[in-house]
Amino acid sequence: MTIQAEEPVLVLASQSAARRMLMDRAGLRFEALPAAVDESAIKEAAQAEGIPPEDAAVMLAEAKAERIARRVPDALVIGCDQLLVCDHSWFDKPPDMAAARAQLLALRGRTHRLVTATVAWRGGARIWQDVTTPRLTMRDFSDAFLDAYLAAEGEAILGSVGAYRLEAMGVHLFSRIEGEHSAILGLPMPKLLGFLRQHGVLRG
Repeated sequence: MTIQAEEPVLVLASQSAARRMLMDRAGLRFEALPAAVDESAIKEAAQAEGIPPEDAAVMLAEAKAERIARRVPDALVIGCDQLLVCDHSWFDKPPDMAAARAQLLALRGRTHRLVTATVAWRGGARIWQDVTTPRLTMRDFSDAFLDAYLAAEGEAILGSVGAYRLEAMGVHLFSRIEGEHSAILGLPMPKLLGFLRQHGVLRG
């Protein structure tokens, strides 16, 4: 007996390498499809309206899930998004290495939140959502360390909202990490697997 039912088809509305890795390692059968949504417009509108980052992250995750669900209406689609919030500032994925360096300098010695939202969409409606908020404190690393870190990691960090990969050398940046590891990587697997079991996608 396999742990996953044949139906429904499971779709991850993301091309995030970290999220795909988490689902692969959990033994899930799924398809990963990128969702083309205007994330910047959604974030800007949310900030202009004073919407909390937790609600904004859900809005982004739902927009992605809904977009893919229109293409595969019979599937169970998982949409995800993650916002990095430090004090009252929201951070985006850095566009280049110079921006990544500036972002890490801004976060150095401070605590930030990774607002991680997950939404499940099926049959034309949202059927589940979760918001998990790990807290991470960066140590007061030296400029020399930062330059060595950027040289070692290279452009791989540009795919991360924090300009770091905790599953790689990014762990060296931190003095304290509070929260479930998979949620930090972008997908809270224990909660997602619990939802999938409740809905009969997973057996046992």
